[in-house]
Amino acid sequence: MDTPPEDLAALVKHIKETYDVSDSEIARRIDVHVSTVNKWVNHKRAGGRGPHPDKLRRLAEAFPKFTVEQVFAAAGRKVPGPLGPDAETRLLALFAELTSEQQETFEIQMRAVAEHNHQS
Repeated sequence: MDTPPEDLAALVKHIKETYDVSDSEIARRIDVHVSTVNKWVNHKRAGGRGPHPDKLRRLAEAFPKFTVEQVFAAAGRKVPGPLGPDAETRLLALFAELTSEQQETFEIQMRAVAEHNHQS
């Protein structure tokens, strides 16, 4: 697939056609309820949060003819950067050195940025 579908519903349709699978089979392969896949198929994006990044990654892993970038783009989401164990350890160590007030401020900022990524 050269260009990503316009939205997640179109991507799921392409997955179903390319892999000859049903909504139920997609749900089984990515370990979600079939109603989740049905929601993706029938829901036209209207500023909501959209699918969780883990579900989108699992979709790309289960159907590798569609890249992570294509799946996230179809969902209207930016691909989150990788966070390996070393990076997580370093970030948590830095976070632990902050005051309670600073930690709360950074948490608010991170939630705002993550929410922006869910909507843009």
